[in-house]
Amino acid sequence: MKVIAIRLIIAFLLVLMLGIVSKAMLYENRYYKSGKTCSITRTLDSLGSLNLFPDSLRFNPNNNFISYPTFADLVYEYKIATIDNLSPIDFDYNQHVKRYIDIYTLERREQVSQMLGLSELFFPLFDEILDRYQLPLELKYLAVVESALNPLAVSPSGAVGLWQFKINSARMFDLEVNSYIDERMDPVKSTEAACMYLLYLYRIFNDWHLVMAAYNAGPGVVRNAIFRAGGETNFWKLYDFLPEAAQNYVPAFIAAAYIMQNANEHAIKATPSVITFFQTDTLHVKDQLALSVLSTEIGTPLDVLRFLNPTYRRGVVPKSSSPSAIRIPASKVDIFLSKEQELYEKTLAKPDFHDVLASAGSTNNRIKVIHTVEAGDYLHKIAIKYGCTIDDINIWNPNLSSELEIGQTITLWVDTFTYSKLQEKKSPLVP
Repeated sequence: MKVIAIRLIIAFLLVLMLGIVSKAMLYENRYYKSGKTCSITRTLDSLGSLNLFPDSLRFNPNNNFISYPTFADLVYEYKIATIDNLSPIDFDYNQHVKRYIDIYTLERREQVSQMLGLSELFFPLFDEILDRYQLPLELKYLAVVESALNPLAVSPSGAVGLWQFKINSARMFDLEVNSYIDERMDPVKSTEAACMYLLYLYRIFNDWHLVMAAYNAGPGVVRNAIFRAGGETNFWKLYDFLPEAAQNYVPAFIAAAYIMQNANEHAIKATPSVITFFQTDTLHVKDQLALSVLSTEIGTPLDVLRFLNPTYRRGVVPKSSSPSAIRIPASKVDIFLSKEQELYEKTLAKPDFHDVLASAGSTNNRIKVIHTVEAGDYLHKIAIKYGCTIDDINIWNPNLSSELEIGQTITLWVDTFTYSKLQEKKSPLVP
C-alpha cells in the first residue's frame, strides 16, 4: 500500500478543523478560457444527442454567475491519494489534474450529473468484464473520458462507441462493422476489445499512465516520446514530448475518477438513468425488425431502444443466418414474445423500413443547434453546412420563408459527427 505523507494528513485535518474547506466555500462558475475546446469537452457535448435527459439539464452557457462548492488543493490531493491507495494505477494531483476537476465540477456539472446516471447502467458491466481480465477496476473511468458513457458517441476522427474504436482498430478485435451493424457500439463486445487492448499495451509499457497515453495516441507515439526524452518513462516527465490529446488524457482520467467518486461533495446529483443494467433483458430476434415498430408495439420510446441497442446503426435489426440479440426493458419481454411474429410482419410492411431513422425531419441522435443568419446565407448553404436537407429545415422551422433575413434564427438538429466538426471550426472555442 502506498504511504500518504504525514504532513498531508495533518494539513488536511487542520483544514477541516479550521472550516476552510466546506460547501460554504463557493466559486464563481466560469468557463475555461483556453481559446479552444479539447476532445474531452467535445465528448461531453455528445451527451446532448441522446435525447434522454430533460432540456433543463442541457449545457447552458448563460449560467456564468452561479456559485458551486470548491476545495483547497490539499483536499483534492488527499482525496486523490485515497483513490491511489486502493489502486495499482498511480493517481497523482497537480495543476493539470486540477484543470479537469474544474471542468467536471464547475463548468460541465450537467453532463457529470448525466454520466452519474449512465454509470448505473454501464459500470456494473465494466466491473464484471475488467474483473474477468484481472484489470484494475478504475479503468472503467477511461470510458468517461473516451465517450462520456455515450455508446452512440462518434468523434471527429471517426472513433465510435463507449471505448472509441476506429474502424481499423475494430477489425483487430473482430468487431463487425457494416452498413447495418457496428459492434464498436456494442457495450459488451467493445468493452471486451478495450480490455484486450489495454492488456496488450500494459505488456509493452508496464505502466498504466503510459498505457492510457498509448490507448489515446497509439503505442508508436508514446515510444517516440520516450526516445525523445532520453528513455524517460514517467508520464509527467514525458508530458511535453507528447501530443496535446495524450497530455490531456491522463489528467482527465484522474479527474474523472475523482468526480465520479466525490460528486456528492460538489452538490452534483445523478440524473436518473433512463434504465439500469438490472432492468433490461436480452432477447433473440429471428427476422428483420425495425426499432420504430418495436417502440410502437411494446410502448417503449424509440430513443430508449436506440440507446439500449446502439449496434444497429440504422435502427434496424437486419436479417441474418443466426438470431440477433437485442436488449429491451425486462418489463416488456412478455409483450415482445406475444407479438413477435406481428413485429416482423409490420416491419416488412413498413415503407422503406431500413431507412426509418433517416426520414426527413428526424431528430433522433441529434444535437439541437441555433443558427443565426449571416450575410450570404441561403437555405442550400445552411443545409450543406449542418448535414441536413432543406426539407429537414422546413420541418424543424414551420412557416420559414426562403427569403432569409440577417439576424434571424433557425433551429437545426445536427448529428454528433457534424457537431464535432463545427466545434473544431469555431475560433476561439469555449467548451
